[in-house]
Amino acid sequence: MSQPVASPFGEFSDYAAIPRVTALRLSPDGLWLAATVASLAPDGKKYVSSIWRVDVAGAPASRLTRSAQGEGEAAFLPDGSLLFVSLRQDPAAKPGDEAADKAGLWSLPVGGGEAFLVTAPPGGVSGLATARESRSFLITAPAFDGTTQAGQDAARRKARADAGVTAILHDHGGLVRFWDDDLGPDCLRLFAGTGGEEGAKDLTPEPGRALDDQAFALSPDGRFAVTGWQRLDGPGVMRNEVVAFEVATGESRTLLSAPGHDFMAPVISPDGRYVAAVRFEHDTVARGGDVTLSIVPLADGQATAPRDLLPDFDRRPVEVAWSADSATVYFTADDNGRRPVFSVGLESAQVRALTTDDATYSNLCAAPDGQSLYALRAAITEPHAPVRIDLTTPQADQVRLASPAPSLELPGRVTEVTTVVADGSTVRGWLALPHGASAAHQAPLLLWVHGGPYSSWNEWSWRWNPWLMVARGYAVLLPDPALSTGYGRDFMARGYASWGGNPFTDLMMITDVVTAMPEIDASRTAVMGGSFGGYMANWIAGHTSRFSAIVSHAGVWALDQAFGTTDGPFYWRRQFGTPETEPQRYLDNSPHLHADSITTPVLIIHGDKDYRVPIGEALRMYSDLATRGKQVKFLCFPQENHWILKPGDAAVWYQTVFAFLAEHVLGEDWERPALL
Repeated sequence: MSQPVASPFGEFSDYAAIPRVTALRLSPDGLWLAATVASLAPDGKKYVSSIWRVDVAGAPASRLTRSAQGEGEAAFLPDGSLLFVSLRQDPAAKPGDEAADKAGLWSLPVGGGEAFLVTAPPGGVSGLATARESRSFLITAPAFDGTTQAGQDAARRKARADAGVTAILHDHGGLVRFWDDDLGPDCLRLFAGTGGEEGAKDLTPEPGRALDDQAFALSPDGRFAVTGWQRLDGPGVMRNEVVAFEVATGESRTLLSAPGHDFMAPVISPDGRYVAAVRFEHDTVARGGDVTLSIVPLADGQATAPRDLLPDFDRRPVEVAWSADSATVYFTADDNGRRPVFSVGLESAQVRALTTDDATYSNLCAAPDGQSLYALRAAITEPHAPVRIDLTTPQADQVRLASPAPSLELPGRVTEVTTVVADGSTVRGWLALPHGASAAHQAPLLLWVHGGPYSSWNEWSWRWNPWLMVARGYAVLLPDPALSTGYGRDFMARGYASWGGNPFTDLMMITDVVTAMPEIDASRTAVMGGSFGGYMANWIAGHTSRFSAIVSHAGVWALDQAFGTTDGPFYWRRQFGTPETEPQRYLDNSPHLHADSITTPVLIIHGDKDYRVPIGEALRMYSDLATRGKQVKFLCFPQENHWILKPGDAAVWYQTVFAFLAEHVLGEDWERPALL
């Protein structure tokens, strides 16, 4: 385990420089883990990923890859050689090669030595999976419709570039944008290949947009590729299936499909017999959909009805992994402000919690001997780090492995708060308090609302980090109101299609509890949030004057406008209907209708490349408030998306928030950030 470093939260530059562990993969022999680590580039303008070796026996972590372009998507072949995706240059590339600026698939030999290029499709590699028992791999790579060879695809790209064409023609009736990506003019395809040999076979020559944002897997023997598959049932009506392809012939068959449902993130059992996937029931105007795990045989033959592995489990599974003997499925699910690891047996169907601490687990890796489960562990108080979970002693303390990233000294402490609201529901959250906060030295309070809305404050966030605020003397309340995950279907239903109802009153009631604490100065409070949290900040602004300042990042302002411009209108259509079919839902929940009531100073923040909550929301909100003479500032990031990711922009984001809160909460003079 690494030694803690002095608290890096006082200066944002120190915070930005902290390495971040983002992914974990276990070697076939179970002796070490490949950890992907994002670190600040030497020029400080971006993060670059590298792959590190984490020894399960406790040896110090060591770096395996090093390039200016970075490496990611690590996956092992059976002999222990490591495949990864990188933008690093192929030494054999010719000047002017169109693929030179695209990510290729590379291999690091098992005995060490120089990595070599396996394949470099003209559009670049975007995803990777490998087989357990054969030297087979799957990749996704974009290609133009009508092209059947890499040379044809490269020629199409060159022709567009030479002509200065960037236009995209959409005629499929589905999504045209996703988060911050313009979809097209090429489409993702699935390719199968063999490690150490150049080239890969196209399994999906005409997929349309079916492979967008889909996970995929390869059977242990390499015979079958299984992938999520987006199906368009009509204009704007989409659902996700799971489809299997026979690698040798390219023939496909649908494994999991049902109207009104999505099947996502398929994983194949180590014995190759079954596929497990997360099943999402679509929301409807009447109620929210359920989430569970489905399992179906992979073997040839007639279609078999899937089995629900969690028929009585009142939580939403997030991530899935198989045990080495294929008898058990491990999964994570939000639960009361944590995300434990659970297990369910294929035969017994008994669900058991394997962890009980105040933490969130991800990147589950089952050891081949069946004795251990490796994962990344995080908490409100700790960033992600590799651990070993002992499966022979359920709920025992996890063994912390030597991490490539340091542990951190926090500027405060965290406690749990709860309250019972009017309908009898218990609402809980985390409260981060600065060191020294007491009745004699009260701290101002910042209410920070999470995004989602189907989400929970239950793990470390590099983007939305409360400890940067705590280091400046604020107490930070991180509550889970109605719609939050981890409290069951009924708790979520309390806020369904009524975002301005119970979610708002839940937030106000738990804030009442915290402001009554002796450590809190109830006269100095603020609220902030991003995405759904930004929506709630906007709603709160029009419904109470109790706060001294409001910060709204990427928040929806006018619901009917957002429905028509977001990248995912299906989300609103399912839950809220349309402004024409269910006008009252939009009228009852749209913050813009309460602009006249806003008296609190507001800071609006938005990225121009945000397609989920388009910048039109911020532009209209700024205009609505400014023309009414309200106290409002608008911080715009022309090159950022739903999140503010570039280190320099993130620094300015926090500097502006710090200055805005200092002015209105602490009573200090406004100090404009130097670079603005």
